[in-house]
Amino acid sequence: MAAMEQPPLARVIAALPPNVPFVGPETLERRTGVPFVARLGANESAFGPSPLAVAAIAAAAADGWMYGDPEAFALRTALAAHHGIDRANIVCGVGIDGVLGTVVRLFVEPGTPVVTSLGGYPTFAFHVRAAGGVLHQVPYRDDREDLTALAERAHAERARVVYVANPDNPMGTWWTGTELTAFRAALPADTLLCLDEAYADTAPPEAIPALDVTDPGVLRFRTFSKAYGLAGLRVGYALGHAETIAAGDRVRDHFGVGRVAQAAALAALEDQTHLADCVRQIAEGRERITQIARANGLAPITSAANFVTVDLGRDGPFAKAVLDELGRRGIFLRMPGVAPLDRCIRFGVGLPAELDVLERELPAVIAAT
Repeated sequence: MAAMEQPPLARVIAALPPNVPFVGPETLERRTGVPFVARLGANESAFGPSPLAVAAIAAAAADGWMYGDPEAFALRTALAAHHGIDRANIVCGVGIDGVLGTVVRLFVEPGTPVVTSLGGYPTFAFHVRAAGGVLHQVPYRDDREDLTALAERAHAERARVVYVANPDNPMGTWWTGTELTAFRAALPADTLLCLDEAYADTAPPEAIPALDVTDPGVLRFRTFSKAYGLAGLRVGYALGHAETIAAGDRVRDHFGVGRVAQAAALAALEDQTHLADCVRQIAEGRERITQIARANGLAPITSAANFVTVDLGRDGPFAKAVLDELGRRGIFLRMPGVAPLDRCIRFGVGLPAELDVLERELPAVIAAT
């Protein structure tokens, strides 16, 4: 019998480095044997989902043997009413990450130029590289995505897609809706703007542009993973022109959003009172993290997300040393991976008891490092 060999990978995939965008807290706990007592690094909502969503999960559990509705009809109908648009302008997917993957499959092929920010949310770039697209990455300016430079690079490279997160991850900064509308007008007419609004629910109203689904050159992305507290169920969606949304049916994972997840998201959407309470607690948590940072001589960056990115005032190695020592003391955090953003650590809003741990441990860690 001939010796068995590894089947060859696709050339594009074989050329990629053997890594993933994120290392989960569970992985770190297994590596170190130290359980985290403060889970502040994954941008989840420690305040949990709506009680209505929890009840919906329990009620739907017995029907888990059935596939979810591949059209997510009830959820899309409710989202359409919530946003004041038509159901045909919405597609649901496995978190924003899953929907971004569908969009990249629609518009990016080997050699396609794509523009994004250097050090921005990594999953979009992960999808583009896997599709063989050519990434052109623009540095941040003053800890914000540089809209002027992004538009200029889009013209220079004849980019098919431009990706912007607003509010931004990992920095938490934002542009106003007026500025983003002007940015859209400054892009080439045939460039698709992917506007990731994962933190729209925690942002000030002026940060979110008016919703215009008649523009075929814009897709907006939202999620139930952040303020709605359903990160573990993976429900995201895109808002856009009906023809662009319909094109996704050619390649999307039609059964990716399961029955239980759809039921939970629908119930969560109905409980806007719970959402408002979580947004209030997130704002209070941001303020407390800001105070903790300043008390330790650090510079918090004003944030519209569910975290505060803190400038440690040194460089990447120093920030990484602080991050690692906090991890050894049971505090899970993450930091930007590209200079000069890597001088910072991102502190997620957690429960008051988790922020108590941070407040207690941070001074000693800074002093020791």
